[in-house]
Amino acid sequence: MAQSERHRSIVDALSQKRRHPFAFMGLLLVGLLLTGGLYAAATTVNQVQGSNVADGYSAEQVEEGERLFVANCATCHGMNAEGTPEGPPSLVGVGAASVDFQVGTGRMPMQMSGPQARATDPVFNDEQIAQLAAYVASLGAGPAVPDEEWLDTDQGDPARGGELFRINCAMCHNAAGAGGALTGGAYAPSLQGVEGRYIYEAMRTGPQRMPVFNEANIPPSDTRDIITYLETLDEQGSPGGFSLGSLGPVSEGLLIWTLGLALIIAAMVWLTSRSS
Repeated sequence: MAQSERHRSIVDALSQKRRHPFAFMGLLLVGLLLTGGLYAAATTVNQVQGSNVADGYSAEQVEEGERLFVANCATCHGMNAEGTPEGPPSLVGVGAASVDFQVGTGRMPMQMSGPQARATDPVFNDEQIAQLAAYVASLGAGPAVPDEEWLDTDQGDPARGGELFRINCAMCHNAAGAGGALTGGAYAPSLQGVEGRYIYEAMRTGPQRMPVFNEANIPPSDTRDIITYLETLDEQGSPGGFSLGSLGPVSEGLLIWTLGLALIIAAMVWLTSRSS
């Protein structure tokens, strides 16, 4: 009987607490705490997602870049930029520099299939290119668009840049940066008149047949020296007269052989006409 009375008193106490005027306020407080906790968790998730935005870009640029990508690039590169085994490669991890180079020089979107993409007038404006670069950069870490510090040719050394260029680049682009033929119908494009930013990005990303020169191979300061050397060549022009495409002894030898043969034939015709 005593236990029954004790149990009844406990039930009555709990019942009174449920009917207490502050019981509703307690339930409301618990609800608010739960809601706040869920909101904080959702905010944390959004912050983690937002951390994929590369330095120098905004979440809005990433969002707009994704829209542009889906509308113009996903047909070839896939909806998630994962590429296809038999087609265009994955863009995950290529970085903003690759997009800025390929799209900024008009190589992408590719106008026609072939051994390699050709430089043409860009399809997108600077703002759209930056948005596409921001989206691709958010997919994975990769080379970034260079800072202006490494494009300032006033700080570069053209003599050292020429030495580095002849060691690392001249075998394909020739010593004057005029370009040259490669195997399989590909070619090393001319670097004459090319913007320094694109030269820097090409060295870091290795487009087409070009090897990748990362910062461990050629530091940013050395890359700036190479850009300074090429800019110096553009400013000097061809002090010796006709450049003949700046292709070196091949074009020069062909010209001398052709002119020499023409002079010999002319001399033979003249001598024959004199003897008759």
